[in-house]
Amino acid sequence: MLGAISRATAGALKAVKPTLNPALLQGEASKAVAGFTINKHYAAKAAPKGKGNGRVVAVIGAVVDVQFDHDLPPILNALEVEGRSPRLVLEVAQHLGENTVRTIAMDGTEGLVRGQVVADSGNPIKIPVGAETLGRIINVIGEPIDERGPIDTDKSAAIHADAPEFVEMSVEQEILVTGIKVVDLLAPYAKGGKIGLFGGAGVGKTVLIMELINNVAKAHGGYSVFAGVGERTREGNDLYHEMIESGVISLKDKSSKVNFLFNSRF
Repeated sequence: MLGAISRATAGALKAVKPTLNPALLQGEASKAVAGFTINKHYAAKAAPKGKGNGRVVAVIGAVVDVQFDHDLPPILNALEVEGRSPRLVLEVAQHLGENTVRTIAMDGTEGLVRGQVVADSGNPIKIPVGAETLGRIINVIGEPIDERGPIDTDKSAAIHADAPEFVEMSVEQEILVTGIKVVDLLAPYAKGGKIGLFGGAGVGKTVLIMELINNVAKAHGGYSVFAGVGERTREGNDLYHEMIESGVISLKDKSSKVNFLFNSRF
C-alpha cells in the first residue's frame, strides 16, 4: 500500500524539469550519459483485456493469490474482483508458478472468499492527472473521495513509469526557500531532493507540512501533492479545511495549488 500510494503521488502531478543544453554534452561524455537509460521489461506478456479472468485461491490479510487458466497477467498489472462493491483492485506482485500470481490488495479484503472471479484490466493502476485534479482528494486507485463528484478529465497515467534520463535532469544545486526562518537558517532544503521529518506523535510534523504547502503555493506559485499514508482521519480532515481557509484550495474556481491522495482509511 505504501509503495503504491507513493508511486501514485509521483504520477498525480508531473513537474516540468529544465533540460540540459545539448551543446554542453559533447564527445564521449554525451555518449556515456545518453547510454544511461532505465527501462522495465517483464517476461510475461499482457493478457487480452477482458479475457484474462482468474479465481481467488488464497487470502492472507492484504495478500491475495489468484489462479488463471491461461494468459498470466504481468507483474504490476491491476486486477479487479468482480461483483464487489466498493471496488477492490489488486496489483500483481509475484508469479508463484502453476498459473498463480500473488497480489497486493489496495483496500480491505474483508468478505473476500476463495473462488471469486478476478478480471485482469490489462494495464497497471491508472489515476487521473492534470489541472482538474488540483483541489481534489483521490485514493490510490484514482477514485475521488471528497464527495464533490467525479473528476472531469479524460487524462490518466499509470502509477509506474521509467525513471527520467540523465540528460532530462537539472544538475544545478539550489536551495528551496520555504519561508520558515528556522528551517531556512538551520536546515535548508535542496530543490529536487528528499527530506525526512522525524518526530513523535503530536510534535508538529503535519503542521510544518501544511506551512510548506501554503508557502510553496503563495511564494513560489508552485504545486504540491500531499499523500496521507496511515494518517489520522481527523488530521486529514483538518488539513483539507485549513487549505480551503488559507486559499490554497478553492471550491469556486480552478485556482487550487494542491492535490491530496489518501489511503483506504479515509
